[in-house]
Amino acid sequence: MKFKILNTSIVAMIVLSSSCDSFLDLDPISDATSTNAYNTASDAEAALVGVYDSFQAEYYIWDNIIFSDVMSDNHYAGGDNPEIFAIDNLDIEPVNGRLFNNWSQLFNAIFKANVVLDKVPMIEDPRIDLGNRRAQILGEAAFLRAYHYFQLVNLWGGVPIILTPTSSTNPEVTNVPRSSVEEVYNQIIEDLTFAIDDRLPYTYGSDASVNKARATRGAALALLAKVYAQKPNRDYAKVVEYADAVINSPAGYSLLNDFSHLFDGNHYNNAESIMEVQFVGGPEANFGPQLLLPPSISGDTWRKFVTPSRDLVNAFDEEGDIIRKNASILFESAPWADEFWSLQVNGNVPFAYKWKEANGWASTNRQYLLRLADIILLKAEALNELGRTQEALTELNMIRSRVNLPAVTTNNNDELKLLIEKERRLELVQEAQRWMDLKRYGRAVEVMNNLVEIDLRTNQPKDFNMAEHKLILPIPQQEMNRNPQLNQNPGYN
Repeated sequence: MKFKILNTSIVAMIVLSSSCDSFLDLDPISDATSTNAYNTASDAEAALVGVYDSFQAEYYIWDNIIFSDVMSDNHYAGGDNPEIFAIDNLDIEPVNGRLFNNWSQLFNAIFKANVVLDKVPMIEDPRIDLGNRRAQILGEAAFLRAYHYFQLVNLWGGVPIILTPTSSTNPEVTNVPRSSVEEVYNQIIEDLTFAIDDRLPYTYGSDASVNKARATRGAALALLAKVYAQKPNRDYAKVVEYADAVINSPAGYSLLNDFSHLFDGNHYNNAESIMEVQFVGGPEANFGPQLLLPPSISGDTWRKFVTPSRDLVNAFDEEGDIIRKNASILFESAPWADEFWSLQVNGNVPFAYKWKEANGWASTNRQYLLRLADIILLKAEALNELGRTQEALTELNMIRSRVNLPAVTTNNNDELKLLIEKERRLELVQEAQRWMDLKRYGRAVEVMNNLVEIDLRTNQPKDFNMAEHKLILPIPQQEMNRNPQLNQNPGYN
């Protein structure tokens, strides 16, 4: 990830790589990451770049989509990967390798943030305090740690809370027990509150490619809105408070008039974007589009992943949502058979289309980490839960009017709740939000067990066999083996 005000030439000094090594399988830190390596302002900036680089790990490129859109009613696995088929089938075992990869990548990202938070306060270089920069760096690192923990707690529930770096391989140090879900959320809120408290600015200047790449006060406020909506003991008043702070931010966030501009590849770092990964090509590119896009765009003919479901296509069609459907799904003749769309080779098959350019595994297409429409719909959801139905309708219809859909009206709280959920599905498809939404609404079991998707090979509906314990993932078996203090989530062997 490139930041115009950061020196990326010394990123090699970062404490941990984003490899698949477990955060519990630590080697002693090298000389390059020892305390005496953090002496200058440049050292601090380089370490921070390493934390941001974690957004280019496989989890944030496309596994977050697999563990949200593919797990849910939005997409099928597609492709040919047995582990992704298992995720699609809601038949995930602790030995599924994608669990270990994602767990490792997220904890490695947290460990890199921990190093910044631990070392930067001790740097004596006076340049680091110019323009309040030391405080900003610490705020950015705290936000990033919170963002990664938000992913972890939603995937696995309670996880170990690790807040300091360590050079020890002693099991007494590295074998950390799980904290409760409530404790993890409390830590996330503590980190975000710390980040906001006179540390993160609304902008870093006039350059959008910096302001949308970096943690800002707006990003922290947006994540707080999502946190208070998602945590078990929800606080809808806080959701409204933080959503309003984003909507009215001095950063000037606003919905784009043309929804398609969000995903056409030519309008990134736009006014609606709160934070996005800055894929710029070359070694800092997005390989995800090559895995999803059709042969006419990708240039290859092997079966692609993340295939839109019939239920998703029907949801767009039933709503008459042409604009968002065309921006999200592309139908094309596929040189393979698809068990849900066409058993005949060269049949018409839908492709996930919010990325538009593959560029031979080196796309500059992006996934939004946070964007305004999500926050507006969260505000609508919270207002409805607070009994402020008409205000909620105003927020919901703002999103609908952007894509030329008629305003909806109701005085029924439960009916409006479902309308907002549906709107979020159509607005945020392929943006790794659906599974969290279904869990938050308490509808994941109902939706998946009532989902009718016909396997054309058998002419029978697919049985997802959804159960409550599948709302969270099993702890990776490798971590269970390494750390006897970890207990497995209920319902998994």
